[in-house]
Amino acid sequence: MMRIGLFLLTNLAVVLVASIVLSLLGVNSYFAASGSGLDLGALLVFCAVFGMAGSMVSLFISKWMAKRGTGTRIITQPRNNQEQWLLVTVERLSKKAGIAMPEVGIFPAQESNAFATGWNKNDALVAVSQGLLDRMDQEQVEAVLAHEIGHVANGDMVTLSLIQGVVNTFVMFFARIIGSTVDRVVFKNENGHGLGFFITTIIAELVLGILASIIVMKFSRWREFRADHAGATLASRQGMIRALQGLQLEQKRALESSMPDSLYAFGINGNLRSKLGDLFASHPRLEDRIRALQQGA
Repeated sequence: MMRIGLFLLTNLAVVLVASIVLSLLGVNSYFAASGSGLDLGALLVFCAVFGMAGSMVSLFISKWMAKRGTGTRIITQPRNNQEQWLLVTVERLSKKAGIAMPEVGIFPAQESNAFATGWNKNDALVAVSQGLLDRMDQEQVEAVLAHEIGHVANGDMVTLSLIQGVVNTFVMFFARIIGSTVDRVVFKNENGHGLGFFITTIIAELVLGILASIIVMKFSRWREFRADHAGATLASRQGMIRALQGLQLEQKRALESSMPDSLYAFGINGNLRSKLGDLFASHPRLEDRIRALQQGA
């Protein structure tokens, strides 16, 4: 219920901001003045505003949503030696990476997991699951923290949001061109745009959106290799390899026990993936990540 509420509020904010910007730009419609065809200039502005707005709004509220969506508790006053060690370790790794100290939190998940988020590298959040702290030793946890700090230092969240915004823009743009073409050529609608335009546009957006996600996911997989390298540099290569091997063992156990699709270590899907599935995966296979570190990549 909370996620649905956040989704609706986010979309309401996007529509409000986009409407104001469009009004200021004088873009009231992307249909041609004649009533047929499209004003491509106005359409491109329309799609850019809506496409980028959704991505940017999500980025700016990412930390707030992550805290509430995962139930993350921010460590302000350490309750025990483990929490004290977490703060000291994150502070040391952050200084080494050249970024401001992020907020540090723990979220109540039994799976070994961690994430970093925030709209800029000096206002970030790094959180680990209780399951990760329970299963991994300090060398492994330090490597995981370094991996997440690597994401922050590399500006991955901002870059990914920009890429997603550009992808959104062109998906919307070409979907409406396809919709307009089908409406005129197939449905012979020369006076404005009919139901065929809107139905075709929705279908085209779905298809193009799925295909375009391959681009976003490719970048996401590439950034994981970079973050692994950061983990090896900021902490230790052996610790990063051991952390990934620990996740690999946990993944294997989950598959053997027929766990549902809920194991997301660093966002990694626990199920075996096909070659086609790899194209849409946000993270590389664990064996590929381990091999890259072992080869010094």
